[in-house]
Amino acid sequence: MDITIERLHSTDAGNLYEFELENRVYFEGMVPSRGNDYYDFETFKKKTNALLDEQEQGLSYFYLIKNKDGLILGRMNLVDIENGLGHIGYRVGKAYTGKGIANTALKLLLDVINNQGIKQVSAKTTTNNIASQKVLEKNGFKYIATSDEEFIMNEQKVKFVYYLLTN
Repeated sequence: MDITIERLHSTDAGNLYEFELENRVYFEGMVPSRGNDYYDFETFKKKTNALLDEQEQGLSYFYLIKNKDGLILGRMNLVDIENGLGHIGYRVGKAYTGKGIANTALKLLLDVINNQGIKQVSAKTTTNNIASQKVLEKNGFKYIATSDEEFIMNEQKVKFVYYLLTN
């Protein structure tokens, strides 16, 4: 599938909200919930504006994964950038999983950030999210550790798994 990554803009708020709402149950099956207030549109707009401010300051970058028609398929975030280190997170909508979209989008993002002075990228996922672990490893991330602490998510015991990419 032909995709692009585009930086988040204020004009994306409505479509991004719909994407998040449509995929809420699916996402909450793999990552901790963002909470009910996140899904109130006025709150969502405020949170999006805060992200845009952070992006404007160069502290984080927020990208939307889109198809050739501009439909949002997922998102990738590079956050807490400091001293050449950034932390990545991503999510692809349920209808678009298993199509290589996360893998392709991560490759695109890594090409972009190579030109921004970012030398290391860390990532974390959960022990039950094997697909995310595979995407990270395909893109050169090295397994660092699995946390000792377990937590319950969707009635399942999971731990965080940590990865690092060094350029």
